[in-house]
Amino acid sequence: MKPTNGDVLFERDGHLALITLNRPQAMNSMNPTLNADLREAFEEVRDNDSIWAAILTGSGDRAFSAGADLKWRSENEDKVLDPAESTPEKVLSAEFGCWKPVIAAVNGYAGGGGLELAIACDLIVAAERSLFGLPEPRRGLMADAGGVHGLSRQIPSKLAMELILTGQFIDAKRAAEIGLVNRVVENDDLLPEARKIADGIMECSPKAVQAAKQAVVLGSSLSFEDAMTTEFSLFTRLKESGDFTEGPRAFSEKRAPRWEGA
Repeated sequence: MKPTNGDVLFERDGHLALITLNRPQAMNSMNPTLNADLREAFEEVRDNDSIWAAILTGSGDRAFSAGADLKWRSENEDKVLDPAESTPEKVLSAEFGCWKPVIAAVNGYAGGGGLELAIACDLIVAAERSLFGLPEPRRGLMADAGGVHGLSRQIPSKLAMELILTGQFIDAKRAAEIGLVNRVVENDDLLPEARKIADGIMECSPKAVQAAKQAVVLGSSLSFEDAMTTEFSLFTRLKESGDFTEGPRAFSEKRAPRWEGA
C-alpha cells in the first residue's frame, strides 16, 4: 500500500523505491501522519518482491528531517508518553523485518529523530550542506528512539558520547571522518550518488543481499562463534533458490547473471 496522507512521497524506478519525507515547510519534522505514511511506504518495500532496494530522502534543500515536530509534541504530551505510539525508526528495526537495503540520502539537517532515522538505514550518503546531531538534551529530552543506543554502536564510543552529551551538530565532512556516513558529495550530486550505490546493490542477487543484511543485523547480538553456526532464514531461502546456482554458472559462462524476479 502506498502512503495516503501526502506527508511521504513514494516512487518506483524499476526495482528501486524512492521514499521522500514531504513536510519541507516544517523541515520534514515527524508527526503522526508522517509516521503513518512512512510505515505504509516501508511495508510496500518489505512486502513487494519486485522492490530490491530503497532510497530515503527529504523534500526541499533545508533538511532530511529535523526530528520530532516539537509543536505537535507540546500539544499532545499524552500521546508522546504513550509507549504504543509508533516512531519512524521502528519501520527499520529487526522486528519490522525489512531486509531490503535502504540508503539514506541526507540533504540538510538530520537532527534528533532525523539522525535516528538516518542511522537506522544501511548506508548514508550526505550532501555537503548536511548537519548531524542529537540536540535532545538542549530541549530536556533524550534521543530514545535509537540515538543513544544506535549511535554508540556505529561509531567509536567517545565520539558518540560527544554528540549525545553536548547536543551539538557536526558537518558532513566531520561525519565522514568519524565513520557516520559513507560518502559526502556536492549538493546537486546527492540523489545521483545514492542511485549509483543502489544500482551497484541491484546488480547482485536480491536474495543474497537480503540474506546478508539479515545475517548482519540478527548476528550482531550473538557471539562470533554463535553467529557463524546459525543459519538464518533468508540464507536458507537463498540456498534453495535458483540464484544460488545461477551466480557461479553465469561467472563460468562469462555472462551477466539472470536473477530470479528480474
